[in-house]
Amino acid sequence: MSSTIGSVTDQTVEYRPRRIRWVAAISAAAVVVLFTVLSFGLHGATGEGPGQFARGDQTAMIGLGVLTGLGILALTRPRVRADAEGVRVRNVIGSYQLPWSVVRAVRFDRNSPWAMLELHDDETVAVHALQAVDKGYAVDGVRTLRAFHAGT
Repeated sequence: MSSTIGSVTDQTVEYRPRRIRWVAAISAAAVVVLFTVLSFGLHGATGEGPGQFARGDQTAMIGLGVLTGLGILALTRPRVRADAEGVRVRNVIGSYQLPWSVVRAVRFDRNSPWAMLELHDDETVAVHALQAVDKGYAVDGVRTLRAFHAGT
């Protein structure tokens, strides 16, 4: 993923968000550890009275922590791949495969959290892989996508 494109006809580039991947990985690990520690704080049941927790409850608590961590890691899913033929966008929810002929412009508006593809039918497609918090990396990605778009 270089910042300059020599020939856009023979190259495929891929961009994934950087900062959110670090934040999500650390957050997911912290949630799993927190739920695990909390599960050990649940005292084992010696009777059937209220407020007593069985070993299964502790295991379920750890399982919930793992599931929550996996949910947080879903934020690392976004990716954009582009070549001379078109662009493939994978966001947290949903994916798009578009030829460059349907794309009117590649936008990254001021105060926008991520880049957008403006389509000829006045629709827009968010590109979550190019996020404003990644600063120069996102700008490089938008410039690369614009170079591919201009090459069509």
